[in-house]
Amino acid sequence: MKKARTSLAYHIMMLPSMILLLIFSILPLSGILIAFEKYIPAKGIFRSKWVGLANFEYMFQIPDSAQVLTNTLIIAISKIIMNLIVPILVALMLNEIRTRWFKRTVQTVVYLPHFMSWVILGGILSNVLSLDGIVNQFIQLLGMEPVIFLANNKTFRAVMIITDVWKEFGFGSVVYLAAITGINANLYEAAAIDGASRLQRVWHVTLPGITPTIVLMATLSLGNVLNAGFEQIFTMYNPMVYSTGDIIDTYVHRTGLVNAQYGLATAVGLLKSLVSMILIAGSYKLAEVTVDYRIF
Repeated sequence: MKKARTSLAYHIMMLPSMILLLIFSILPLSGILIAFEKYIPAKGIFRSKWVGLANFEYMFQIPDSAQVLTNTLIIAISKIIMNLIVPILVALMLNEIRTRWFKRTVQTVVYLPHFMSWVILGGILSNVLSLDGIVNQFIQLLGMEPVIFLANNKTFRAVMIITDVWKEFGFGSVVYLAAITGINANLYEAAAIDGASRLQRVWHVTLPGITPTIVLMATLSLGNVLNAGFEQIFTMYNPMVYSTGDIIDTYVHRTGLVNAQYGLATAVGLLKSLVSMILIAGSYKLAEVTVDYRIF
């Protein structure tokens, strides 16, 4: 009875979260029907005309669909790769710093952008990278022509990738620093006795020690292949860079809310969600096989 009462208390604690989950995540799933309808808001979901798979067929016939998918994959995969490499390098460098106050200061500074919204950062970066922003002022001091970073198809993708890495590498480095602290200190002492330099100790002790964490983070990131960062791109892109910066999420937003093609937008979003679900399930299975990581 005591165990039952304890369990009941835990379930009561979970009740508010479960209600919010029901309201905002489960009940809205009925909106999936819009993907199979010629949806008219005045008629509602259950009275709009049923068109079956017509929205999906039309989606694959649109010339923009291939470009949008290409943009999404290029930006998302580049972010995944860079958000693995940069945090690892930063964590390795921070681990070699022996001055504790300097190490903590650097950790705090690089960690702060992670907590800032893209709405705020988007406005800041738009000003910094504008034609008369500080970056272009510095470029002009070097005698070069200014660059319109956010309205140039050649630079927009690079800006999105670099700024995303700048925002998130501090958080990623904390994960790898935690993994480094779990390495047996005796291994470093043995390597030093054998005459290994600091660089050799990093290569032969630190990197092998955090390899399971690297594999785990890389595997789990596979589920984000189709998530190129809606908030970031939406706050900084414009019609001039649609050919290289338009991703699935921004395309769905523009098609559904701006152009009022609700059925098509829902079909694109549903297909993306299904593919993402398969990738996430596959990545967790791969994590279980490679590094014995399990959620359930």
